[in-house]
Amino acid sequence: MWQSLSLPQSQLCLSTVLKCGQSFRWTVVGTSPNQEYRLCLRDRVVCLKQDTATLFYRTVLPDPQPSALHLPLRQAETLVWLNDYFQLDVDLCTLYAEWKTRDKVFSSIETRFSGIRMLRQDPFENLISFICSSNNNIARITKMVQNLCKHFSAPLLSMPDLGDQQIQLQYHPFPLPTALAAPNVEQILRDLGFGYRAKFIQKTAHMLVEAHGDAAHSFLLGLRNTSTDKARDELLKFVGVGRKVADCVLLMSLDKKEVIPVDTHVHQIAIKHYGLKGSLSSKSTLTPRLYEEINTRLVTIWGDYAGWAHSVLFTSDLKAFSSYGVDAAGHSALPSPPPTPSPLKRKSSAPETTDVGLPSLAKPKRRRRAAPPT
Repeated sequence: MWQSLSLPQSQLCLSTVLKCGQSFRWTVVGTSPNQEYRLCLRDRVVCLKQDTATLFYRTVLPDPQPSALHLPLRQAETLVWLNDYFQLDVDLCTLYAEWKTRDKVFSSIETRFSGIRMLRQDPFENLISFICSSNNNIARITKMVQNLCKHFSAPLLSMPDLGDQQIQLQYHPFPLPTALAAPNVEQILRDLGFGYRAKFIQKTAHMLVEAHGDAAHSFLLGLRNTSTDKARDELLKFVGVGRKVADCVLLMSLDKKEVIPVDTHVHQIAIKHYGLKGSLSSKSTLTPRLYEEINTRLVTIWGDYAGWAHSVLFTSDLKAFSSYGVDAAGHSALPSPPPTPSPLKRKSSAPETTDVGLPSLAKPKRRRRAAPPT
């Protein structure tokens, strides 16, 4: 049964957030307007869809017939996970309004690319996924991450494809560190086309397990409560993790909202829009000094949530989104975000839909949060 949250697309737009290179495990099934997004967690599959004013979600469990008492508890856990994963306590419209006053470039794209917020991912999945991202593109990273799940994690359950009910799609959780730490993992990954990244993945998982055993996941989660510099230093110890990969993990799973991961793509954005010296026709080497210069300049422009703002600009500059939100005449085909941010109100349930409720969205603030129960 689908549950609902009153949540306008200006606060969360699934079609951009889940496809812009933050996470690589969401499966898209069906076609618009019945498109559905699915993600396999450790013990369930979460399914999402939305219209302009509402986010719909449902929980699919391995048990085909959960008890009347068991299912509501699992649904409540999914709601807690959704609020944590999408960081719904942050009012995105407030951030967009601030960035718009700070940055004329942002002002020119904010209507087309509204609703892009930073995910709060599992740190181990985030770390391994971005080791795969080295010299790679979104489509190939997605294939690699999904292959990791298929080969190193048993399927949790199967669900029919919306396009063809006869096709059953298997859903696998992300592998545990112990599953990727075995010595033979590197060769298996090389056979799957991971190249030099195969060694990095196996070595990093092995380092985690060797140093922290069953508490490897807890160690990574604990980095949320350390300073940005200390958390970065810990990440840089892993094989195959440089400054950019470390900064992606800091931003996307460790609550370091001011961090901007810089690659050649971001470097080109800084040259094109923000006065950084350099050539758009050639790719300059990203020295530590240049990396820091780009970071400092963009943080000065965007403020405490600079990493979030960077994600909007990054998405708008991707070729895959070059025509996103533009009609045949070249005009924006998306509705403008609300002119003044306000707390979201609870929406009454539609037929066959249960509204669990959503806390009012607060203005952006920096605080430490516990991990969700799931």
